[in-house]
Amino acid sequence: MGSTVERLAALTLGSVFGLFGPDLYKFFPELSRLGRMLLFLQFVGLSAVIVLAGLYLTKYADAIADVTGLGRTLAGLVLLAAATSLPELAVDCAAVIKQPPAPDLAVGALVGSSLFNLLILGVLDLCHRRKERILSPASAEHALAALATIILTAIVIVFVVLKDLPLSWMAIGLGPTLIFCGYVLSLRLIYMDQKVGGGQGEEDSEPSPYSTTHAITGYLVATAVIFVAAAYLAPVADEIAIVTGLGGTFVGSTFVALTTSLPEVVTTAVAVRIGAFNMAVGNVLGSNAFNMAILFPVDICYRQGSLLQVVGTTHAITGGAVIIITGVLCMSFFYRPKKKYWLIEPDATLIVLLAIGAIVCLYFLSPAAGLVPVDPEVVMPAAGASP
Repeated sequence: MGSTVERLAALTLGSVFGLFGPDLYKFFPELSRLGRMLLFLQFVGLSAVIVLAGLYLTKYADAIADVTGLGRTLAGLVLLAAATSLPELAVDCAAVIKQPPAPDLAVGALVGSSLFNLLILGVLDLCHRRKERILSPASAEHALAALATIILTAIVIVFVVLKDLPLSWMAIGLGPTLIFCGYVLSLRLIYMDQKVGGGQGEEDSEPSPYSTTHAITGYLVATAVIFVAAAYLAPVADEIAIVTGLGGTFVGSTFVALTTSLPEVVTTAVAVRIGAFNMAVGNVLGSNAFNMAILFPVDICYRQGSLLQVVGTTHAITGGAVIIITGVLCMSFFYRPKKKYWLIEPDATLIVLLAIGAIVCLYFLSPAAGLVPVDPEVVMPAAGASP
């Protein structure tokens, strides 16, 4: 009896601080229902930590943009995007290093995270009650970042479809290499464009109450907290998905992608709340571009071949949805109608409907739905495990 109480106490602490990883409920084979409940509590506890850290991350990134003259657009594209996308890097590298590796989970989480980020932006714009809209011609300076995201995602689709061609060298794929190089070049183009434009679309903001040292230190601490908490959160979400019996590809593109997108949800929402619309849009587009660039280090960690040549073609559908929705987003930056017609205008409503439609299609194309044959070489092995 005493040992059971001690185990229960230890697991309760683990559910709050995320110290026991994704195999929490397995500590209680005789009390599986209680173990699963603690697994969900662990998920909630880690999510709360990410939300709190995201609040401070956005405030400190905004302060850095002010005290350094970087501007909210670049702060969103670089500072927020990099910090909120680091969990994807840790989770996906771990997914392909573990035995057996899960390349579909890694690619699905990255491309699916981009889809969720666009959904987040559309929902926030619909829920925004002020006269100024998030997606408006005032955000047109983000068009270059949107086009860069489209190009990088298109490269992913091409190499997923051309999986039968020998497009790799020393187990490093040509596709992820081109994507990473394209990401670096796109950052340079955006920086030069912002430098020439002088941040013409920047919102007026009050002077930051933080010093440069204080802002940078707070930003780094908040980034570290999000990195650690999200690194624990995604495996927990993966385990919950296995327990609930969802398909492997659907898990990678939806549930795990949603959990790794939680930092983007929080930071984008806070940026909208403080009126930093350029930072909010930049965070989403910057995170999507960074997600594609992450494929390069993940491909290096995956030593059983080229990453994009072993995954299922379902990810090409996810990538196609990301390209279409990003294109609609880009159109909303320039569209200035005298009269709007619902559902056919390039605005937040259309973005949300397209994103939800893509998620529904992904579910019915997943092995769990039974509409497509299960390929054991490309479906995550753990998806068939019993809870």
